[in-house]
Amino acid sequence: MTFNEIAKAVNGKVILRGSKDVFNDVSIDTRKLSKGAIFIAINGENFNGNKFIHNAVQKGAALCIVDEIHFEKDSFKEDISILLVEDTKKALLDLAEFYRSTLNIKVVAITGSTGKTSTKDITASVLRSKFRVFKTSGNFNNEIGLPLMIFKLDKSYEVAVLEMGMNHFNEIHNMAKAARPDIALITNIGISHIENLKSRENILKAKLEITDFFTKDNLLIVNGDNDLLKKHEFKSINVLKTSLNKEGNLNAENLCLHEGNSEFEVQGEKLVLNMPGKHNIENAMLSIAAALKLGLTFEEIRKGLKDLELTAMRLDIVNGENIVIVDDSYNASPDSMIAAIDVTKNLKGNRRIAVLGTMRELGEKSYESHKEVGAYAKENNIDELLVVGEFSKAYLDGYKDKENFSEFETNEELLKFVKTDIRKGDIFLIKASRLMKFENIVTKLKELDKEI
Repeated sequence: MTFNEIAKAVNGKVILRGSKDVFNDVSIDTRKLSKGAIFIAINGENFNGNKFIHNAVQKGAALCIVDEIHFEKDSFKEDISILLVEDTKKALLDLAEFYRSTLNIKVVAITGSTGKTSTKDITASVLRSKFRVFKTSGNFNNEIGLPLMIFKLDKSYEVAVLEMGMNHFNEIHNMAKAARPDIALITNIGISHIENLKSRENILKAKLEITDFFTKDNLLIVNGDNDLLKKHEFKSINVLKTSLNKEGNLNAENLCLHEGNSEFEVQGEKLVLNMPGKHNIENAMLSIAAALKLGLTFEEIRKGLKDLELTAMRLDIVNGENIVIVDDSYNASPDSMIAAIDVTKNLKGNRRIAVLGTMRELGEKSYESHKEVGAYAKENNIDELLVVGEFSKAYLDGYKDKENFSEFETNEELLKFVKTDIRKGDIFLIKASRLMKFENIVTKLKELDKEI
């Protein structure tokens, strides 16, 4: 991008104009700057990037975009350009929108209450059997992370699979404006973030912002088995519904659920997904629908499913020497808790032990949601329930089995108990919201596995 293109895209006022005119790298982190890059000074909760301009220039930045001035113009010895904008977070999105417009690439965007990352992984893997595909790294799925993913695209890619998360209204709208998806997938509408949005209907409304820039050429693909997506009347956009219950435009039939994989048929074609659980077939159906829309054959889809690579800590079944660990420690919501329990109950072992923590951002539904998960665990062959966090009583209220229920103040206390209680043949499900740091429990369990 040239300096003039950048200045126009972000509506920037020129404070300093250096000699460099073409730029091909963008960063918001002074620690990761390459020589000649653009540094966008984000004013965040913990750090104000505007105060690090001299540091950014010393690290090699040739253009800085700021929304506050904490420097003297004549304090720079280096050849540097500086643009002043109203809001650097908006500038980041605006510049990503401009850069996206220069690329001849198909964008598949994914959102939903649960299953976004798994669906992203499946979609990217399937499409790689035909195209050169880029996919969102880690959790770069918000208004800061998504534009940074867009800047990693170049003309070598044919398809980008981008994940979009949200906590409030207008966040997905802003990301969709930058990414301009050709195809959008919605996995489901649950109650994640209901604390902020107050109702599932509002969550649906926020998720549908992914279609705000759709034309007659775009396609929305939704899980038609989700109650809200099933009954919603979509207006003025093309919609395809997938289903496991023969109620969609594209249906999965003859499902066979196994410990480590799932088999099903689509349009008479047999497919194998190397992931357990009915919910993962729901996710895969969205990916298959997108693949068919983009012209893939079933043979190519089969190859993509076979070569699947998954993001860590998402229902990762770890078969140890003496125990099995179902590592789903990345995040948690009521729907994903139930899905994880469904997978765990089908695994072969002696005791099924669920180690569960707090599900965050559920607002007024917090107590009842934790209670429902506790009840579901009891009804679905979870032999012991070990919990950490503020909703221990809610879990017990649902589980109703004090003898096989234990609550702990900290992860460390729980691990002390597990060390004395662990047995050969145990199956451990580990799941909680990200801030609970349950991945540390997984690490310790892997160590304990070798000590039994």
